[in-house]
Amino acid sequence: MAFVAPPGYQPVYNPRIPYLGPIYGGLREGMSIYFQGSIPEDITRYFINLLCGESESSDVALHVNPRFDGWDKVVFNSRQNGSWESEEKIRDMPFSKGQAFEMIILVNSQGYQIKVNGQDFHTFSHRIPVERVCALQISGDVSIQTINVIGVRRPVTAGAHLPPVPYSSMIPGGVSPKRTIIIRGMVPYGADRLSVNFLVSRSRDIAFHLNPRLGEGVVVRNSMTGGRWVAPITMHPCTMIVFVSQMSIRCGNQKFKVFVNGQHLLNFFHRHQPFTEVDMLEIEGDVQISYIHF
Repeated sequence: MAFVAPPGYQPVYNPRIPYLGPIYGGLREGMSIYFQGSIPEDITRYFINLLCGESESSDVALHVNPRFDGWDKVVFNSRQNGSWESEEKIRDMPFSKGQAFEMIILVNSQGYQIKVNGQDFHTFSHRIPVERVCALQISGDVSIQTINVIGVRRPVTAGAHLPPVPYSSMIPGGVSPKRTIIIRGMVPYGADRLSVNFLVSRSRDIAFHLNPRLGEGVVVRNSMTGGRWVAPITMHPCTMIVFVSQMSIRCGNQKFKVFVNGQHLLNFFHRHQPFTEVDMLEIEGDVQISYIHF
């Protein structure tokens, strides 16, 4: 039976701008919104709004507005009852014309912490309770490739988790042919490496070690038996360099198959026999996990 993820975990790819869409389940402290996009050469300005309703006239809890107008700046604000409040102008421009960017809005107890290309940029203090936010609006001179809400409000299907890293869990029922494990999350800008291990719990043998080394630009695949690593296999990681929204690891009779964002990335032929002894999953390194489905 095919697995369909709940709507709150679905990333948005290549949305048409202007964009207006819901944030399923709303926001809360500890969540974050990830944007991957690019700025055109002829940009004037664009904005991102966190809305308290699903219409353009709704209250705005956060307004992020980069302006390229000769006095380049980013303006932050909020709007209540149809009236804009006091602006916070940051006369610094972290975005570059003609360049790609990554932006993360992290929700904390103080406000919205904005990071651009891995660097802290500004924190906008809460003026409206974050629990009222239920929609996202984007308009202006910008191209967006990915929007992903990390750490959704609550799991809505069996098998869903919001786990810390490092992560370790038994795989209910163990690994079997045609079984697929789905991992969703975010690899932040500037991350170095992460690892996903499929283990035999009783021996601690690692049947499949998947190790994207982002700083080196390779993915290492390996196994460990009796405390010793076997000769690794490496390859270029393609779509895993900066951001992973979904990784699926499917077990077959001969090999593990790894897919990233629906695209086949690599295979790893079984070295541990029988592979059906694999019954544990471990995840470590530079990754923020939003969802795991066994």
